[in-house]
Amino acid sequence: MKNNLLPFRRPAIVSFVALILSCAGCQGQNGNTLSQAEPVHIHRFDKALLRLIESGNDVTIQGELLCDYPEMIDIAGKAILNMQTPEMPGFFDRLVNYYSEPTLLGLYRDAVARYDSIADIEQQLGNAFAWLKACFPTLAVPQIYMHVSGLNQNVLAADNLLSLSIDKYMGASYPLYQNFFRDDQRQKMQHSRIAPDYLTGWLLSEYPFTGKEAVLLEQMVYEGKIRYLLFEALPGLAPHTGMGWTEKAHAWCVKNEASIWKTIVERKHLYTPDLITTRKYIEDTPATFLSDEAPGNIGVWIGLQIVRRYMEETGATPAMLIKETNAQTILAQSKYKPF
Repeated sequence: MKNNLLPFRRPAIVSFVALILSCAGCQGQNGNTLSQAEPVHIHRFDKALLRLIESGNDVTIQGELLCDYPEMIDIAGKAILNMQTPEMPGFFDRLVNYYSEPTLLGLYRDAVARYDSIADIEQQLGNAFAWLKACFPTLAVPQIYMHVSGLNQNVLAADNLLSLSIDKYMGASYPLYQNFFRDDQRQKMQHSRIAPDYLTGWLLSEYPFTGKEAVLLEQMVYEGKIRYLLFEALPGLAPHTGMGWTEKAHAWCVKNEASIWKTIVERKHLYTPDLITTRKYIEDTPATFLSDEAPGNIGVWIGLQIVRRYMEETGATPAMLIKETNAQTILAQSKYKPF
């Protein structure tokens, strides 16, 4: 039950209405003002594969899948079943057997039924990607897909695609989740997280981390950049939803921002190259080492506050933000002091 992002290379461009892109521009700190860009088309690999499963491995449907979704068949086989190529003997038998397990098949059917219509998600992504393309004209946007992994690989990426596993977005109260996920994990497994998770996967792929992994400041600022672009591209995204938190958890962080920062500085965690400590601030697990009420990703949220202050103080554009790779420079020019 991982949440992995596979290597992402040479994504194909999704077309947007030329007039929208030429007129919209990048609104910088004002966020995305687009409301009716061309929707992104999401390719429904999930529905196509379910047809094969329910057919009992029909040879004709196998051929259709290989013709219509060759990359998804290949990457799903590698990531979910550890089978290197569809040409391997028994590939489709194993694929169908995996998804035919009763509990998984029930989850699969529920997920496809829940997301039978996804026009709202396609419109959200259309607006967001159009804004990002206006800010970063040379960047490519991948073809977008949906799949079902069986609570396994949440994000799949390859040369020209990005796919999300919709069985991970059935709502916090979905019965099957109760046996496998903590409360804070289930908080992220909702419809409202789909567009943000697509965008986050794309941004992380386009702008991979190049700093020192063990240094908290570098991780925080990098993650803060990604989250800043996410919120700008999706201006209607609620602060707590964008972080995958409850409203209560977000309110706690806002109230205790100064204390969190003071603790980081006083404990000398900001610059000390300690990977174990740094991960405690960045990972999803609640930051109980700070407080019983502290949510996970708390270092990401502090990084977001630093980046926001940097953008306000410097008037930088999103492109300038991404180009600036010195985390110390961003911190210094942000004048971040939440006291």
